[in-house]
Amino acid sequence: MELSFSFIIPVYNRPNEIEELLESFSKLEGNYDYEIVIVEDGSSITSEAIVDKYNNKLNISYFYKPNSGPGDSRNYGMSKAKGNYFIILDSDCLLPNNYLNEVVKSLKADYVDCFGGPDTCHHSFSNIQKAIDFSMTSFITTGGIRGGKASINQFQPRSFNMGLSKIAFEATNGFGNIHPGEDPDLSIRLWNLGFKTKLISEAYVYHKRRISWSKFYKQVNKFGSVRPILNLWHPQTKKLTYWFPTLFSLGVIVAIALSFFKIYLPLYLLSAYYGIVFILALIKTKSIIIALQTVLAMSIQFFGYGYGFIKSTLLLQFSKSKPELIFPHLFFKNK
Repeated sequence: MELSFSFIIPVYNRPNEIEELLESFSKLEGNYDYEIVIVEDGSSITSEAIVDKYNNKLNISYFYKPNSGPGDSRNYGMSKAKGNYFIILDSDCLLPNNYLNEVVKSLKADYVDCFGGPDTCHHSFSNIQKAIDFSMTSFITTGGIRGGKASINQFQPRSFNMGLSKIAFEATNGFGNIHPGEDPDLSIRLWNLGFKTKLISEAYVYHKRRISWSKFYKQVNKFGSVRPILNLWHPQTKKLTYWFPTLFSLGVIVAIALSFFKIYLPLYLLSAYYGIVFILALIKTKSIIIALQTVLAMSIQFFGYGYGFIKSTLLLQFSKSKPELIFPHLFFKNK
């Protein structure tokens, strides 16, 4: 099958990000048949002027619709797209020059109807962004599964960098209205229908992520909150590893409490772990400031996710209501 790509990019009040992303598109290597579909999700600050600026350089379609969340906006974009293979990106990503080369090479060698690529940090990103990137992607934290393990049998692509065939989109109707969590939910439904997914480790994107500690906490807290909902919907996907951030957070509290009774071993072990995180971040970033910020980012990630996970687990366990009623802030109402 000859692949014809459509890049699907929802955007909400982020014209500057779209300009940087489109600029990276203009530098892509290779002569491929692709279009860019930008879906403005009810923004009050639109990207239309930026899109007009690049219309002569790139094949872009621009759509404006009422706000209904990123999942529904991606579905809208795929329904309007002309290609037979969709690549979904977040607006806060940048593409390396060889991105499409790696995607095409991998799909020609081992075709799947859904793939995911990892994310990494661009040298121009801020110190906080670099610290958050390390925390979210390093094997020493919970982030290792997001990028770099080619041995993962059933990789769950994330929608900041995700490929989906038109056939798979039509079979699943695309993303649901939960957010975040719409991407692993789609992956699991694809598996249930017999579709295969895989990681293309070479097809990475530069991902800016959240730009403040408070936004990062809200993000990882939501990640933790949606996982028990996904476990409820898809019980076959439950894993003990999803409990690790909660157990780590409880371990920190216990270690500090025991130190008041002159039991210091747990605190020593905890300090050793934080020391390893600091050293690995220092080696990678070559910056003491970023390494220190990485320790903070990792703590926010673990505590934010862990608290969201245990709270959601308990509420789902003891409430007879549907998740949509317990957690209305995690669901968009499609318009």
